Amino acid sequence: MGTPRKFTPEFKVRVVLEILTGAKRPSEVCREHHLKDSLVLKWRRTFAENAARVFEQPDRSVDRARIDELERMVGRLALENDILKKASALMGSRREGN
Repeated sequence: MGTPRKFTPEFKVRVVLEILTGAKRPSEVCREHHLKDSLVLKWRRTFAENAARVFEQPDRSVDRARIDELERMVGRLALENDILKKASALMGSRREGN
């Protein structure tokens, strides 16, 4: 027996849409692509169950919190960098003065 065929999400959507739009009957799609009807019905059920997610708005609050955290970190690092530059300049001038 051969290895199981793997189908891309794009292929699955195309097959399901052919059925849902009425372009082809499920039996036609199965014959054309050499698929079991149970597999195509499973894809159609999964598609229907997840269709609402297409219209969901992503949760931006998590993104905003992460951006805020990173901006604080950049500010703190910029401040530390300025302090280190000034300390380095002071240490350099003291060495030249000795």
